[in-house]
Amino acid sequence: MSTSTSPVIAGPITEHCVQGVKHVGEAVGRVETIAGVETYISDPPADTTGPKKVILFFADVFSPLFINAKLLQDYFASHGFHVLGLDYFFGDPVQNHLSDPNFDRAAWFAKVRPLAKEAAPKWIDAVREIYGMDAKYFAVGYCFGGPFALEIATTDKVIAAAFAHPAALNEDHFKQLKKPLLLSCAETDNSFPAASRHRAEEILAEIKATYYVQLFSGVKHGFATRGDPNVEIERWAKEESARSVIGWFKRFSEGS
Repeated sequence: MSTSTSPVIAGPITEHCVQGVKHVGEAVGRVETIAGVETYISDPPADTTGPKKVILFFADVFSPLFINAKLLQDYFASHGFHVLGLDYFFGDPVQNHLSDPNFDRAAWFAKVRPLAKEAAPKWIDAVREIYGMDAKYFAVGYCFGGPFALEIATTDKVIAAAFAHPAALNEDHFKQLKKPLLLSCAETDNSFPAASRHRAEEILAEIKATYYVQLFSGVKHGFATRGDPNVEIERWAKEESARSVIGWFKRFSEGS
């Protein structure tokens, strides 16, 4: 686990973290309670063959129950994965407060972060018990969810991990990495700017990690979950990021 004294790489929640476009579509998953936490579950096609593959989905501040996140999880599931996203905000995602002119974003983050950190390990263990120790597990995190994907990638509970435009990371998150990591990054990102990205790359090279960095021009923090599908560069980056996550996980799902 990372320590509080480790130098910060990705900063806290910023204005970019709460901006974006609500997507339109029909979600096909369902919501169940696992380890006391509401969980979005999207299953692969019925004719999926081979080893069971499970993606642990760590959502941004809008939660896995937001339509954008549901559609993204459904997309991952359509490629042969069981996808599960825990609502570690316990029904209090950031969009509940955005119309309040007095909303204290920092105070909200300080409240939800400890709750999420407490709930996630128990939830992960419960999911592994349900889907079996023989399943192949992967983790992906967006913004707020970035640290959760990285922290589980310091263990043997997943085969590979990925994140897009992360927040709240420090150097230990990268120094302690044990599993392959995909970094899906925005050209403009107040939480994970170029200098932070370069430092992460230095650490990953130093520890001889298996990693892949993709950088999308013309988009900002949040593009992978809240990019505008009516803007070509945002739509392409959003879709290519999702395709890359699937490709990354499939790369390590064979023979592992």
